[in-house]
Amino acid sequence: MLEAQYPATSMTAGGALFGKLKALGVDFIFANSGTDFPPIIEGLIDARQKGVDLPTAITVPHEHVAVGMAHGYTQITGRAQAVMLHTNVGLSNGATGAINAACDQIPMFLMSGRTPVTEADRFGARTVPIGWGQEMYDQTALVREACKWDYELRFSEQVSEVLDRGWAVANSSPKGPVYLSLPREVLCEPCAAEGLDAPSRITPAAAAPDRSALAEAAALLANAKRPLIISQRGVETQAAFDALTAFVEARAIPVSHYWANQIAIPMTSPCHVGWVPAPQLKEADVVLVINALAPWWPDKFAPPADAKVIQLGPDPLFARSTPIRNFRSDVTLTGNTSAAILELIKAVEEHPVDRTVIEMRRRRVTAAAWAEKVRAEDEAKKGNGPMTMSKEWVSHCLGRAIKGRKASVFHELGCPLPALQLEEHLSYFQEPHSGGLGWGVPAAMGAQLADPDRLVFATVGDGSYMFANPTVCHQVCEALSLPVII
Repeated sequence: MLEAQYPATSMTAGGALFGKLKALGVDFIFANSGTDFPPIIEGLIDARQKGVDLPTAITVPHEHVAVGMAHGYTQITGRAQAVMLHTNVGLSNGATGAINAACDQIPMFLMSGRTPVTEADRFGARTVPIGWGQEMYDQTALVREACKWDYELRFSEQVSEVLDRGWAVANSSPKGPVYLSLPREVLCEPCAAEGLDAPSRITPAAAAPDRSALAEAAALLANAKRPLIISQRGVETQAAFDALTAFVEARAIPVSHYWANQIAIPMTSPCHVGWVPAPQLKEADVVLVINALAPWWPDKFAPPADAKVIQLGPDPLFARSTPIRNFRSDVTLTGNTSAAILELIKAVEEHPVDRTVIEMRRRRVTAAAWAEKVRAEDEAKKGNGPMTMSKEWVSHCLGRAIKGRKASVFHELGCPLPALQLEEHLSYFQEPHSGGLGWGVPAAMGAQLADPDRLVFATVGDGSYMFANPTVCHQVCEALSLPVII
């Protein structure tokens, strides 16, 4: 039917969509189909017959799992993936995943069909009662607040330019999900094949720190007597992980992973002072906050009034996502975390080194790091035994089992970070602070898909496991041969 209706130089918008996503670097489309998908399925067959390079479509029987897998895949690879859901009902099932992705600053193409706009006289118009039942005044409202950009595809010839823009916005600082609504009639229309294999003509915007602010921050860190670094979301790249580790160890600067989603230096580093930095924070004279949504607990502990606070990250004030967040920022460095960290380290190293100050710092940080190591081990040993087994003991045992291996732990109210004593970049991911439960197992599945040689664990509480739709998770793991350990 398609060959008779469309010339070889065109295909339906449903097929064109997939071809363009592949050109933008999307490897997988995690999909749960419905009545809006016939033009997509037929378009895919047509595109494949015409030799179009396509991403792999994976059928995922629940939308929350689909979005979570895309989330985990991107955490390992750094590349945005796509999720395609069924009209408003599928989108509502995926909305929690969109909220999680937004909180974790994960770029993602989130798409869903739209029930046909027309009631008759157009190819793709409404046919059965569900076409009326799924109509909404504002379908996009289900995810608009979690997405950086949203649009409804109006014409088939827009496919390439709309996806170019969405991809650029998703990957610009701060990164995050974007949403595209797809009316069935538009997906049925022909689209020229020319240009669908081209990469985006729009380069994502990458923020960089203001030069004067960078110099001020470097001077503060270089001259601090009692500095402290609080990192919550890691440092993005292996290069930044290695550089920050070497920098803090050379300068004897303590680092705390306060409620961390990822680690920024090895937990066995002599500069790692633990999960809660209350003692160090209360006496700090300079605090560097690295991409931390909530770097301390205002009612419990906070920096002294005369301390200087530096906030660094792609959105260091979290202006896009959080209406109220009033943590002090005497110096604000806006930039992609990895690049900004590397620039800041370089700027600090241009200052002379006061060996007396460094040695004073080293005595303090060594004592704090040793105390944290002993505390974590003692806490773990309290739960050693079949009748008294604690999360901390399981975490301690898991950390020992994976030491020296390429492994990742996806933690969702399961094995807590302190006892794991992990050492590698990408070795730890905690649930987003948005609290959309059911993230852990699907994200671990996405990570395993991204790196089949990686040993991947999902350590989750019973509620988190049930919220993940475990039947679907196990079905997809079996279908794709994903050996995730839960």
